[in-house]
Amino acid sequence: MSSNDTFIKDLKAWRHDLHAHPEFGFEEKRTSAFVAQKLREFGLDEVVEGVGGTGVVGTLKRGTGNRSIALRADMDALRIPEQGDLPYKSSNPGVMHACGHDGHTTMLLGAAKRLAEEGGFDGTIRFVFQPAEEWGRGALSMLDDGLMERFPFDEIYGIHNMPGLPVGVFESRPGAIMSAEDNFEITLTGIGGHAARPHASSEVLVAACALVMNLQTIVSRRLSPADTSVVSVTELITDGTRNALPGSAKILGDARSFRPKVSTEIEKQMRVIAEGTALAYNVSIDMKYTREFVPLLNDPELVEEAFAAARTVLSEENVRTAREPMTGSEDFAHFLKHAPGVFVFLGNGGSAPLHNPRYDFDDSGLIHGVDFHAAIARRRLPAA
Repeated sequence: MSSNDTFIKDLKAWRHDLHAHPEFGFEEKRTSAFVAQKLREFGLDEVVEGVGGTGVVGTLKRGTGNRSIALRADMDALRIPEQGDLPYKSSNPGVMHACGHDGHTTMLLGAAKRLAEEGGFDGTIRFVFQPAEEWGRGALSMLDDGLMERFPFDEIYGIHNMPGLPVGVFESRPGAIMSAEDNFEITLTGIGGHAARPHASSEVLVAACALVMNLQTIVSRRLSPADTSVVSVTELITDGTRNALPGSAKILGDARSFRPKVSTEIEKQMRVIAEGTALAYNVSIDMKYTREFVPLLNDPELVEEAFAAARTVLSEENVRTAREPMTGSEDFAHFLKHAPGVFVFLGNGGSAPLHNPRYDFDDSGLIHGVDFHAAIARRRLPAA
């Protein structure tokens, strides 16, 4: 067996181990220990655990260059019971790697091993293994714990797998690539009563249903058609029962956009509609609106550098510019407030969708992630 075959076999074994032992955000103790142990085995100059809770940062230095770049992977899993019968199926009931973070972690570990063994760069590489991406708190936690001061870097790169995109295909784009995510919770309160006597109460279910429909006019009628945005109601909860009209109802959902101005306008219009609906149906209303994820904006010049690096390890036709941004969200965006960088997608073939109980990362894509991480590091920190 060649050294490259052994390396690929190791990558698969690491990924299967991580997949079998998934951990939710800020609970990634086993995962963090696994990552830290591997980084120390690879001979990195420094490995620091507990950054931002359960994050790990490894540092590798070569030559005399004073520039530094960061490569980032997320480690957390989702609270989704895994279906299927994989031999490395989740052993943690109710939790699984349904978004491929086991693959992302493995690809960055592989890059750390290769770069530690082969070098080929001049400067400092920070390997950032981040907790709690799924609920948008991990990047902020690492930053609040002094990431930039303790482990400074000039630019940062991250990878996410993409089902439906063929394995070995690379995509990114300058500017907006993933959206902001805002969450809202609207509570309507009235007077419940007997289902046979609606005139004797001010029950809230009809008002809530009207509000759900009225919220759909924000994107279609109150925002510019040139601004991409989505407003989705995801839950409607009442305290009613079959023969009783509810006295309270709660509407929950989220909104996606790519510009802060649009996010502000969505909240403004939502409050206008909610208050008007409450007045029309003689109920009271309380609304909470929070901003969980910020838009992910790639640096245009560094996107061209990422494309150039990708072309050195993938065929020309497999390096593509994404035609439009995604309305999914990623807290990698928080790092880009502190340093320019690029987020890219690598194909995961015909797998189940992300966040699906039958999703699995395609092992044949691991080596492409390793190759890109190493290529961008060497391109941005060229050896003398």
